[in-house]
Amino acid sequence: MPVVDVKNLEGKKIGTVELADDVFSAKVNANLLHESVRHYLAGERAGTHKTKDKSEVSGAGRKLWKQKGTGRARVGSIRSPLWRHGGTVHGPTPRSYEYALPKKMTVGALRSALSSKLAEEKLTVVDGWELESHKTKAFRESLSKLDSDTKTILLVSTGENVNLERASRNLEGVTLMAPNAIGAYDLMRHDRLMLSREAAVRLSRALSAVKSDETDDSAATAPVKAATEKKTAPAKPTAKKEAAPKAAKKPAAAKKEKPKAKAKKE
Repeated sequence: MPVVDVKNLEGKKIGTVELADDVFSAKVNANLLHESVRHYLAGERAGTHKTKDKSEVSGAGRKLWKQKGTGRARVGSIRSPLWRHGGTVHGPTPRSYEYALPKKMTVGALRSALSSKLAEEKLTVVDGWELESHKTKAFRESLSKLDSDTKTILLVSTGENVNLERASRNLEGVTLMAPNAIGAYDLMRHDRLMLSREAAVRLSRALSAVKSDETDDSAATAPVKAATEKKTAPAKPTAKKEAAPKAAKKPAAAKKEKPKAKAKKE
């Protein structure tokens, strides 16, 4: 597991924190990063482009001249796409460019982006964003002590912090986000990533594929043992059922004799 130094707002090391190996030391997948950025930018498109077709441009609907006999080409409307100021054929219409991206690809791209930041030594873990004032100047000095060369910084903090929001919103190139809102595009757009200790631990737990909570073996194997006991339990001897006595057949009813037909008189 990668171990990262934890610094305070003065830029001094005060401890370390362990991060998830499959989140911050994963193999960087360039294809996933490309697809994630492409998906994000497609969703940001307004899609408000529009051109007028034949039915929307100005102009009368009458036929300009008769169909035959003039020697000229047949024309049905002045709004024809072949004419100047006519309608546009197959022009763009308002639409949404959003499309669905599998959740596994989104998570994989986020892991690759975090791993690349740590591999390039562009990740800083801060003990906490506890500011005494909401003034921008004092916060700018703190960021300079943590990293003085980077122009664009992505700040990640948990919970509500009014002083941090007010102090960072007027700084050019500095963006404040919550751990559950960041994406691969946000990480790649900023040069430096600064996480609070709590945010780093939360990202490790949320994006890690390995569960930290261990399950009780006895509780897990209880249903299996019960099932095997049922299968191996000896069958109880069952008495043979005595055959029920057959019911006596009812005597068949005597057939009635049909009366003989009378002889015809001669």
